[in-house]
Amino acid sequence: MLLPLPSLRALKRHLWIQGSRLMSQPFDVAELATTYANKSAQDILKLAFEHFGDELWISFSGAEDVVLVDMAWKLNKNVKVFSLDTGRLHPETYRFIEQVRDHYKIEIEIISPDQSKLEPFVKQKGLFSFYRDGHGECCGIRKIEPLRRKLSDVKAWATGQRRDQSPGTRSAVAALEIDTAFSTAERTLYKFNPLAQMSSEEIWGYIRMLELPYNSLHERGFISIGCEPCTRPVLPNQHEREGRWWWEEATQKECGLHAGNLIARD
Repeated sequence: MLLPLPSLRALKRHLWIQGSRLMSQPFDVAELATTYANKSAQDILKLAFEHFGDELWISFSGAEDVVLVDMAWKLNKNVKVFSLDTGRLHPETYRFIEQVRDHYKIEIEIISPDQSKLEPFVKQKGLFSFYRDGHGECCGIRKIEPLRRKLSDVKAWATGQRRDQSPGTRSAVAALEIDTAFSTAERTLYKFNPLAQMSSEEIWGYIRMLELPYNSLHERGFISIGCEPCTRPVLPNQHEREGRWWWEEATQKECGLHAGNLIARD
């Protein structure tokens, strides 16, 4: 039965007021991080949606974090997802992103580097300067700046970070935190890491059990997947992070997207 116009307006106002009350409630990050430290990924996502609703964004890298997309989509069919296109991803990753878009019938916002910064960098240093100078400058232009631009008007985001991905930089990843790398004096950015305590085995058990789509590079020995020049397959018994920036120190294997991990260690 259709509601008369005044009733519909009243309902909308009621929902708006309820939402405003929800967002005005104290958000004690430290307390909630402790409370949710051993909660399931779904419980952490429920908490995120309860506080931020459609203002929560899911970060999708085109790898195992398809699990995060699946869980979020099951809780909110209007879930907002974005992915960084550095311009150097594997062809398989581009195809996988489109496969996920089609599978869930969702929009995936593609974030690209600022060409006015990228073109002079490539012209001056070439396409493979990171092998000589380290990956920091290249990742800064292709990943960090675009992400900062995206997050500048976002209240909360969720990532697929897991503690077992990098013992050196991610072993203390919290279920939720204030994103110290991208917050500003005027704006606090909240960051949820629902998969933090899941292991690689649990991730793949979830993917296989539910027959989720996955990046075909995983079938060729790739575990941690990033840009094509900076990612390679790993051998049996090698840690997954050894397939990333293999020419650099293990303690620096963060591209800057999760720079807070390095800040916390220092």
